[in-house]
Amino acid sequence: MLDRPAAEGAAIQRDRWPARRRPDDDGAAFDATAAIGALRRRKWWLLAPIFLCPLLTYVALAHVTPRYTATGALLYDLAQYKVRELQSILQADPITDAVMASQAEVLRGVPVVEQIVNRLHLQENAEFNPALRPPSAVERTLFWLAPALSANRSEPSSVIPGPGLDPARSATLSAVRAALAVSPMKSSHVLEVTFTAQDPIVAAAAVNDAMDVYVKAQLSAKYGAAAKARGWLEQRARELRDTVRRQEDDIARYRAQQGLVEGMHARLASEQISLFTDDLTHARNDLAAAAGKLDAARGKAGAAAQAAIAPSVVQLRVRHDQLSAELQSMLGRLGGNHPDVRALRAQLTDVDRTIAAEIARVQTAIEADVRAAEARVTTLQQNLDEAQAQIAKDTAAQVPLNAMQREADAKRGQLQAVLDRLQQTAQQPEIEMPDAHEISLALIPGRPSLPRTGQWTEAMTAFGFALGLLLVYVRELTDSTLHSSDNVRSVLHLPCLSLIPYISRRTLRGMTIADYAARKPLSTLAEQLRALRASLLLAPEHPRSVAITAATPREGKTTLTHALGRLAAMNGERVIVVDCDIQHPAGVEESGNVTPGLIDCLRERTALAEVIRRNPTTGMDFIPCGTNEANALGLLMSAGMARLLQTLRQDYDLVLLDTPPAEAITDARIIAGMADATVFCVRWRATSCHTALHALELLEDAHANVVGVALTRVDVNVHLRSGHADAEVYHPRYGGTVRG
Repeated sequence: MLDRPAAEGAAIQRDRWPARRRPDDDGAAFDATAAIGALRRRKWWLLAPIFLCPLLTYVALAHVTPRYTATGALLYDLAQYKVRELQSILQADPITDAVMASQAEVLRGVPVVEQIVNRLHLQENAEFNPALRPPSAVERTLFWLAPALSANRSEPSSVIPGPGLDPARSATLSAVRAALAVSPMKSSHVLEVTFTAQDPIVAAAAVNDAMDVYVKAQLSAKYGAAAKARGWLEQRARELRDTVRRQEDDIARYRAQQGLVEGMHARLASEQISLFTDDLTHARNDLAAAAGKLDAARGKAGAAAQAAIAPSVVQLRVRHDQLSAELQSMLGRLGGNHPDVRALRAQLTDVDRTIAAEIARVQTAIEADVRAAEARVTTLQQNLDEAQAQIAKDTAAQVPLNAMQREADAKRGQLQAVLDRLQQTAQQPEIEMPDAHEISLALIPGRPSLPRTGQWTEAMTAFGFALGLLLVYVRELTDSTLHSSDNVRSVLHLPCLSLIPYISRRTLRGMTIADYAARKPLSTLAEQLRALRASLLLAPEHPRSVAITAATPREGKTTLTHALGRLAAMNGERVIVVDCDIQHPAGVEESGNVTPGLIDCLRERTALAEVIRRNPTTGMDFIPCGTNEANALGLLMSAGMARLLQTLRQDYDLVLLDTPPAEAITDARIIAGMADATVFCVRWRATSCHTALHALELLEDAHANVVGVALTRVDVNVHLRSGHADAEVYHPRYGGTVRG
């Protein structure tokens, strides 16, 4: 709505001060300077979480009961001594990650935990036995509510099924098992054992007891396995002795019945068959050799074999190949009927006949050798068959004896093996070693492992820093107030005429802001008031009557009006301030008795000269509001008000109209429409943009010529750290301090 030409003065104003685009207006690019400025403006939003988060964490951890963690180490290495028959009992799997993880679970098993509880009497320790601890508030509440909750339920049985189940002891075992931790160290055979408890002595003792129980349990298991194996071997040895004794008696009775001499027939048969077999083997080898030569001679074998059988044939074939090559060469150069070609063909034919004759001769000789070898093989095979038949008849009675002897020998071998292993097993307990042993016993920890105050404090400091950044970011996103001259230009499309600083009560020392500006002409406040006056003087309209208004109360418009008037009067100008806030007149009057005022003058009950008051220090004139009446709004719209302003314009260089807030009271819009120019006051970082825009729209509808904005009550120190360009007016290098 501010962009439409509601009035000629407003249109001129917008043409003079067009909206400027800055890098941070669209939010597309990251502006490091703006980010640093935001952090400086809202440093407490950043610093508060940074200090509070670790502080609260430290306080909370200070109330946590410290817990100590003791650490020990075991080396798991399989023993090298293993009996082959007992490998299924004593030999473990190769050491892998799975084996180490399994051993870690064994060490955390209930048998080991139960031994720790028994040795250290942890069932009597309230840390691990919940039954010994006083009930918490929640448990007490549930105890009182239990009858009502279980009214419609059947009573549980008081008898707990199972062998020796005790809820209290089960809870203790669970707590101890949770405190005990075993983890294999990476790329090693080492198991790290830790135990966490409130008492450091208990923690160290629990670790050492756990390792001791685990090692002794391994050794005890090996002893038990060896004893069990020894008992089984002794029983097996007794059974084999009885069996061997019975078989030897049966063999002796059979020999006596058959009249056999031990070993005679077997030796004779073996020697005879061995002789025949050797001869037959040699004969068959000779036959095979002769057959191979015959195949080579007939061309069924390779070239190497043929060369070994008939070297002369090979030489003839080489000659044949040479002549064939020469013939092919001549045929390429000479014709087929050339004399040299015919001669060479005749030589080749002679060589072929010679080769055929030589091969026939070699084959005839080899065939004779083959026939002789076959006859020898046949004769030896017949002799061997006859000897075997004769031996079979002689040894028919030996077959049952041999079977009985073999069975007896097998049993003797088994008995001897069992006796050997029994002797080794009997010696094993003397050299048996556990697969694991302690390499580092747990020492009593010197300081608690929980809570980790340092780590938590560092983490919460980082969290506080991140939270602070988030709060600053959210605060920046949700901040809809005006906090710089650039912000005023970009949002309101109006120039920022001045930055009126906030003056604390301590600095004022009982003075009013107007008095302070008059008495401290070199202060930042006075400089900003002069800047505002200079902006009004440089305006093309050269306004003499200026309405000073704001969107809401407590924006500092009245203070600004009186301070500006006094400063202008001190500079030699004729200045008058008119209090036009009928409903809420100024609380501090410029002179003593102010009963007659603006309202009385407009009612024509009092002359204008009688309502004007003068400040003796600065020479500024002042017209108070006067008698407050319900229908005074009509007076401000009357021709008398216009004549009054016209008279004041002629008599004074600057007429300042202190109006009520434009957002809530209509008087401000009426007076602003009558004035030559209007200055819009906005409280720094307090008035929202929406409120200011709406008030400006109302003033625009009233045809007010708003020439600019004055940011009031600016905190000098905060604005100086903000990083805004207009903060330079407060920098010490320019004397930018609220000086006394």
